[in-house]
Amino acid sequence: MGFRGVILTYAREVVVDSSTEQEVGVGALEHKEKDAAELENVVAFDEGIQAWREGVLETASMLGEGDFLALKFTGAGAKVTEALAARKPLPTQMQDALDAVCEQAIKRKASILVDAEQQFVQPGIDDVALSLMRTYNREHATVYNTYQAYLKSTPSTLLRHLHFAKDQGFTIGVKLVRGAYMATEPRHIINDTKQQTDDSYDSITQGLLEGRYQDLEHGSSAGFPRLNLFLATHNKHSALNAYQVQQKRSEEGLPLIKVQYGQLLGMADEVSCTLLQLGEKAGYTSPEVYKCLSWGTLGDCISYLLRRAVENRDAVSRTKAEYFAVRKEVWRRLKSALTFGIASR
Repeated sequence: MGFRGVILTYAREVVVDSSTEQEVGVGALEHKEKDAAELENVVAFDEGIQAWREGVLETASMLGEGDFLALKFTGAGAKVTEALAARKPLPTQMQDALDAVCEQAIKRKASILVDAEQQFVQPGIDDVALSLMRTYNREHATVYNTYQAYLKSTPSTLLRHLHFAKDQGFTIGVKLVRGAYMATEPRHIINDTKQQTDDSYDSITQGLLEGRYQDLEHGSSAGFPRLNLFLATHNKHSALNAYQVQQKRSEEGLPLIKVQYGQLLGMADEVSCTLLQLGEKAGYTSPEVYKCLSWGTLGDCISYLLRRAVENRDAVSRTKAEYFAVRKEVWRRLKSALTFGIASR
């Protein structure tokens, strides 16, 4: 029993409040006050990209076999963010940095999670992630793209990407999250209720685990792409439901995809440990569970911390559940100790 590994990520990014168009993060819009003419005179070498490359490669050097490296593209600076927003090719310097990071991950037998960001850059991020997967995911998934279940567009976006992976012949890496930018995104692009997001997350998960997603299905004329799935969730129901689907398919001898689970370090330990305990049962497969650690200066991490505060407003209810679980375990151990003491007299 134990965690399979870690996810390391450099938290620096840019976040823009859609209601005010004000930047609430740091890093990606350092040049926003420069006029266009001045920007055109910026030399080809970009210090922001270089700093991002060095920081990410240093982080990659700490990875062990099976670990993950999470990437936030906007942390590389203004040029990268502008290219993503316009869906234009990345600066050559950034593309070279991404290739170096992917090669380092392969060397260390680790994988890469391309983090989802805000919608003003997300289509560009998707383009880059698919391009990296087409290059580096010829056998298994070295690169994963992140899909946010709270977006109304996610089911159709994922379907397009699954078709693309099948047509291009690469393994698609899917990291599924509920979503983290509700406080800064336009409200109309997000599901109307939490239940809709929960249903979207669980239905996408089940479809991918069972190899059938809308018009794609194993054994049909449409077929289904090779796929690896990473479920990042603090929702116990979603995690356990996914595990049960996978376990049932294993018992019935049905085809399985590679699925892994992740939670933030210091949060949702009950979810993580419950998954790990399932692997101790006879006949049960042992789930691969990861913990995610973000790092950076306070300025780098401020947007990440603000999102955690908003995203985890249900932490009180989770804490209450964990409190009762801990109390139950303490009582169990106390009774065991008392029983042992009496028996040894």
